[in-house]
Amino acid sequence: MSVAAFIEASLDADKGEDIIVLDLRGKSSFADTMIICSGRSPRHVAAMADHLQEKLKGMGLYAQVEGTQTCDWVLLDAGDVVVHLFRPEVRAFYNLEKMWGGTSLSAPVGEKSSRDAYAASLGVPGPDSADFS
Repeated sequence: MSVAAFIEASLDADKGEDIIVLDLRGKSSFADTMIICSGRSPRHVAAMADHLQEKLKGMGLYAQVEGTQTCDWVLLDAGDVVVHLFRPEVRAFYNLEKMWGGTSLSAPVGEKSSRDAYAASLGVPGPDSADFS
């Protein structure tokens, strides 16, 4: 089993949501695979990150982990595989899938997206706002 398949199975076992595996070969020099997954809450994101780090350690792989202070977005760098664990609102805001050529988390035309709602909660004008001052 490849490391990426192992990570995907681990996240699925931990009830990760909307798991996406992106092939970065030829697109990036920092990793071959990017895995993006959502957790229901900061606690769920933290638990998935902890479990994954321990499982990788058991395989003899060390993963660098960032973002565990708030657990809105946790990054695990396992060498050739990079894992992004998000709360859904934060994932929609950054929309890495679209940036790396995967599917977009945008809302259908005419509907507010989670990204817009998150931006509004931070006091940042959304893309449909006329006030960008």
